[in-house]
Parts: sequence; C-alpha cells; structure tokens
Amino acid sequence: MCGILAVLGCSDDSQAKRVRVLELSRRKFSPHRGPDWSGLYQHGGFYLAHQRLAIIDPASGDQPLFNEDQAIVVTVNGEIYNHEELRKLLPNHKFRTGSDCDVISHLYEEYGENFVDMLDGMFSFVLLDTRDNSFIVARDAIGITSLYMGWGLDGSVWISSELKGLNDDCEHFECFPPGHLYSSKSGGLRRWYNPLWFSEAIPSTPYDPLALRRAFEKAVIKRLMTDVPFGVLLSGGLDSSLVASVTARHVAGTQAARQWGAHLHSFCVGLENSPDLKAAREVADYLGTIHHEFHFTVQDGIDAIEDVIYHIETYDVTTIRASTPMFLLARKIKALGVKMVISGEGSDEIFGGYLYFHKAPNKEELHSETCRKIKALHQYDCLRANKATSAWGLEARVPFLDKDFINVAMAIDPEWKMIKPGHIEKWVLRKAFDDEEHPYLPKHILYRQKEQFSDGVGYSWIDGLKAHAELHVNDKMMQNAGHIFPHNTPTTKEACYYRMIFERFFPQNSARLTVPGGASVACSTAKAVEWDASWSNNLDPSGRAALGVHLSAYEQQAALASAGAAPPEIIDNLPRMMKVGAPGVAIQS
Repeated sequence: MCGILAVLGCSDDSQAKRVRVLELSRRKFSPHRGPDWSGLYQHGGFYLAHQRLAIIDPASGDQPLFNEDQAIVVTVNGEIYNHEELRKLLPNHKFRTGSDCDVISHLYEEYGENFVDMLDGMFSFVLLDTRDNSFIVARDAIGITSLYMGWGLDGSVWISSELKGLNDDCEHFECFPPGHLYSSKSGGLRRWYNPLWFSEAIPSTPYDPLALRRAFEKAVIKRLMTDVPFGVLLSGGLDSSLVASVTARHVAGTQAARQWGAHLHSFCVGLENSPDLKAAREVADYLGTIHHEFHFTVQDGIDAIEDVIYHIETYDVTTIRASTPMFLLARKIKALGVKMVISGEGSDEIFGGYLYFHKAPNKEELHSETCRKIKALHQYDCLRANKATSAWGLEARVPFLDKDFINVAMAIDPEWKMIKPGHIEKWVLRKAFDDEEHPYLPKHILYRQKEQFSDGVGYSWIDGLKAHAELHVNDKMMQNAGHIFPHNTPTTKEACYYRMIFERFFPQNSARLTVPGGASVACSTAKAVEWDASWSNNLDPSGRAALGVHLSAYEQQAALASAGAAPPEIIDNLPRMMKVGAPGVAIQS
C-alpha cells in the first residue's frame, strides 16, 4: 500500500524543511510503500507527502490529488471501492484522474467534513483546505490501513502511515484510532463510524444463510477492482479458501480478467509438510487456480525476525509469529509481478472462530468478545496484513472487513454462533456456503478445524521461535524484566526477545505505548481468559494453547516430548535460501 506523511502547521516553511520532509518520506517509506511515485505538496508550513503503490489508474493517479482550482489538496493511502457511484453524485465536478481516491477532495467541497461515511473502502488520508489552512485526517472504519498521529515541539501536527515517519521528529505520537476523523477546526477527534454493533447490544436477527452468503460475495466482487496483476492468499483454512472460491467464481467477468487473464493465481507459504501447504494444494486443485507454493525453514524465519519487527512495528508475540511467514510470502509474490492480493483476515473476530470461543459461557459473552476483537483488529491482524505486505510493495484487501458484510454478520443473533455439538466454530459461515448443488469447497475443507496462521504454516515454527529465544534471553534477564520493561512487561523469553529488538528500533516511550498488552490464550482478549480458570496457567497466543479443543494442543505435544521427541535444531547466523515449490508466474493467459 501507499505511504503518506503530512506535517501540518509547522513554524518552518524553509526549503531546508521541505527537503527534510521529502527525505523523511522517501527514506522511511520508499521503496517498500512507494515504488511507483513520490510526491510532495507544500503550502507555507503545511507539507503533504506521498509514496505511491499504483493499483488503480497507474498512468495518471499520482498524488497529492487536487480539486479543480487546487485549493483542496489530499494525500491518500487506500482504495475507494464505490468511487464510480460517488462520481455520479458529483456531476458538476471535473476529475483530473481516473484514481479512485480522486473523489475525496470533491466530496469535501460538496458535503464538508461529513462525507467520510460515504466512502466504501479502506483508507487513511489527510485533506488540506488552503483557503483557510484547515485540515482533516480520517482512517477507515476498522483500521485496515495503518495510521499514526504525532506532535512537534512547535505545535505542528504530524500524520504518518508508519511509526518510522514520526519517531525522529515528534515529541509524542500515538495510533490514530480507526473509524475516526480529526478536524483542525474543532481541534479534536470524533468517531464517524457508528454501526449498531459498536454498542455491544445483543442482536436478535434470525440467521439467514443466503443473506450472509450474498453479502460476502458482494464484498469479494467489489475488491476485484484493479488495474494491476492480482491473486489470492490461500492457506487452505476456511476463510482464505472461501475468498479464493468466491473470487474464482466471479473473476471472469471483471475488467481485471479482461486485462490480465481469467486464471486466478493463489499463493501459500509453510514449512515442509505443514498443514496449510497440504490443504491449500487441495483447495487450489479443486478450484483450478494457478497455485504457487513456497517453503521456508525455521531458520529462514528467524533470520527475518528483525526485519519483520522493523516493518510491522510491534512486539506483540502472536503478530510477529504470524507476520514472519506472511512477510516472506509477500516478497516472493511481488517478485512474480503481482501487486495486489485478497486475504481472509477478520472472519474469526466476527464469527467467534478462535478455538477459545469453545468456552464462551453464553451468547452475551460471545457477542461482547467478538465486538472487542473487531475493535482491536487494527492492532493485530490488520496491522500484520497491511504492513507485512506493504514491506514489499504489495497490497492486501480483506473482504471479511467490508462494512456492509460486518453489519449483516454482526446483526445475527449470537446464539447461532455458539459452539456446541453439531456446530463447529464459525458454523454459520460454513453453513452459508454449504451448497450441495454447486459446492464452493470440498466438505472436509469447509469443516476443517480452525488453524491460526502462525500454527498452520507448521507447528515447529512456533516451537523453533521459543527455542531460539531460549538461547538469547537468560533467566536473570527475565527476573529483571519488570524493571527493564515496566510497561507491558514480557512474561516469556520469546516476548522478551521481541521486545529487545523493538526497543532498539523504536526507543521512544510513545512507540511502546502503541502496542497492546494483557493476558491472552489462543488470541483471546484478557476478559475472555476468565472463561476457563485453567487458562491463567497456560497463557500463550497459539491456538494449541486451547487445551482440550485443538486437535494438536500443547497437552498432546507434551506427551510427545515425554516420549523423547526432539525439538527443532536452531543454527544461529547460518544464511538459508527460502525454497520455492512453484513455477514462474505467467499473468497473461
């Protein structure tokens, strides 16, 4: 995805400052977020910089973008899927480009600051009105695109797609909240995204499988808007397999197919013989995709950890575990000439798909937990999907986080989402696509148990990370961890290892405060840990921590260890090549 950097109301409007902002934008975001173009607009002490990854209208959609008289200036990261419909609402406006983001300045002219909820897409943007030097900043509903806000000593406001754009020049910075708008006129934030589910009131709409299916298919179809080669991420789990299946059904009639060919490309990564590789291969064969399978070793992943933490900008354990294989996969995908992928993030949060939901005591607790999980996605899976792909100039789109789809799914009476005999986790989603006449997926894939990405790439991946951390963090370091890291004190050697790397890249207190903390089991919130008293003694974000639920839970692993099974061997500082088990990509078919 693109990278944006804005300095607003700076006391220095010199050429030296302009050079500094341009250099900062290029050094921090290019080439990974902006391989296709760099742009900078200055109006006095206001600077709007943009590093572009061109997906829509690569020829003329360079940024910043303007209205007709160039009084309104916008720098945007994201995609506006309903831009063609919005253009029809603006018949008296002249558009300079075919970019989907070109509608933003014109909507502001027509509707003022209240236009943001008209946008259907993923986005973060800064809009400057040079007529009075006012500005607004907004982020999409769920926080699919990353965005941070900081303040300089001179009172200037800084906006950046990544922490790296702020940590050298801001006195304080923080995460810009999803679904919010900042207005310089009011001097504060307000939430523009106000769906019914946000209050966590318990819904009562009866389950309608066809309505759910139609909503998801619409969400996928609108994300096929592209002027560049694309594909799907396919782990072989339910969510990515449904994304691939629906995409394969509808891609033929799209502009993308006319331009790049109707054969869908799918991509998977894992350790040799991992669960994901096997399942993904089977789904790809069933759907007839051109499948690209990439292998990595535990050592390949460990060698990439420092780069992953630098790009993902977190020390959260589960995010780093899952980001590393995705980071490696994104590099290979981009090398094949693909610039956009469709992915399956968000389903587990919406439908209660994580294995710890088996212990939800009632429908009220289950619904509240799904609401908490969706609200926190920008700190976890959205962060991973956005930054692990952006690190290599690749864009990830996530149809499960479509606003309309979320509204449909979160209105269902949560009794239907409860896990019970005959109702596996995410049963309502599985059942919606269980079509006997025109099946979307093989039955055993449709009803495959939830496998977290960091587990599915191969169980020895997490085991290898823990073994590596044991070599680099000693017991004395752990005894003093509370003094060294008083905020979000790491409780395991693996967490301490990641934290040390993060602090080296981002030593500011503001940086460490952007990362969430708290107890978690199998990706739960701290509140859900209370559902089972035994979990407080087994706090690990892996799905295998859901003892008595996961088919390869740690209790089974412990039994293997007692039988003499050897842990994976970790060899430090030994470079490895990532194995590639796929043919070269041929986009044109």
